[in-house]
Amino acid sequence: MGKLLRSTSSQGSQTATTPTTKTGRARAKDAGANRERGAGKGSHTEGDILRATLGPLKSKSKKKKRKPRPESEMAPEELLQQAEELLSTGRPDEALQTAARALAGIQPHGSAPTLASLKPFSLIGLIYFYLGNADLSRDYFLKAVELDPDGSIPEPAGGGPEKFLWLAQLSEEGGYDSIRWFERGATVLRNANIPLGDVKADMENRTRLASVLCSLSEIYMTDLSWEEDAETKCESYVTEALLIAPDWHEPLQTLASIRISQNRIEEARKALMDSMDLWKDLLQEDGGTLDFPGVPDFSAVPDFPARISLARLLMEVEAEEEALVVVKRLVQEDDQSVEACYLGGWCLYLMGQKRKKVAEDAVMHDETQDREEEEEYYLSSLKESRDWLKACLRLARRTNYEDFKLREHALELVQELDKTLGASTVETSGDDGDDKDEEMREN
Repeated sequence: MGKLLRSTSSQGSQTATTPTTKTGRARAKDAGANRERGAGKGSHTEGDILRATLGPLKSKSKKKKRKPRPESEMAPEELLQQAEELLSTGRPDEALQTAARALAGIQPHGSAPTLASLKPFSLIGLIYFYLGNADLSRDYFLKAVELDPDGSIPEPAGGGPEKFLWLAQLSEEGGYDSIRWFERGATVLRNANIPLGDVKADMENRTRLASVLCSLSEIYMTDLSWEEDAETKCESYVTEALLIAPDWHEPLQTLASIRISQNRIEEARKALMDSMDLWKDLLQEDGGTLDFPGVPDFSAVPDFPARISLARLLMEVEAEEEALVVVKRLVQEDDQSVEACYLGGWCLYLMGQKRKKVAEDAVMHDETQDREEEEEYYLSSLKESRDWLKACLRLARRTNYEDFKLREHALELVQELDKTLGASTVETSGDDGDDKDEEMREN
């Protein structure tokens, strides 16, 4: 398998953290990416429209706003609901305190856990994950597993597959230990009893299962790539994922990654193009983020990390023009993404090198006009590449970006481009060049 499948570390967004699945493993990546990007969705109100429709109020008496009840008066079920709301609005510290009070009301200190403790165990495990405490997150999910070992308890009560998927992501051993947990989650999803005619529930379940299968395939491409049956396992998992969700981007991108590893580049390129065709004409509001606690529709715009991964894969199959389209859209959505700016610069550099080769071939064939056009395009691509890479380095400094290899490569490219294009400096402090960055992003 090692000769056929290479490490997929470059995919980052697909494999490192994402419930997974796009339900544990996936949220982790998205959580990390959202923290870098400061992502968040605002809410829209219809107050003005309602006032215009209803006209003036007949009574002008003012009603006093009812004060929220103190938590000491809330039932454990109410506290758990409030904790979920706090977590979904980015307040995990407060969510933890509220969930802990709910657990104390259900399971007094010193008493044995009951099924009623399942939901707070699962929720507290999730909260600790978002707080960055993997050990305590794992401990609480393991407590939940003890109460619901086969995932047969409904998800609203804290059961279902989620705890298995998070434990796969949180595994310290990785490899077969992660496989074991993912398989348990996949079994629950395969055996899910979806009400007949409930299209939304069926779509959600198939999406989640397909994502778990992709995660399993990715483990065999990375941690277990040297196992004799690794390639067979990859093919088996991705084939099932494609059968379950043929019109969803993640199985197609996973298939492309496998085909790249096997050096079947044309097949990989086709899978990536098919993936893009599913969403490229959609607006961002049609999808694009993995909102807690849901999952994306098959036809939705993939989340930010998935499209970062897509851009990388497109560059691996030398589809730089398509990769640049993806990256420019990412930068329009978030112009503070270091990785998106880096990929844009690297992509333009590669496009310039291709044009240089075409210009050199034109010289050999004495095609003066073609040579001049290609040289102009080549230099233009390199200049734009340098702008993107310098923007990347500025953002990396401001945000203390931790991927030093990315920063080093961006700096090396800028220094090389300076030699080719003429003197230019990479700013070491301040915000010089922001106007140029903005112009670059708009082009």
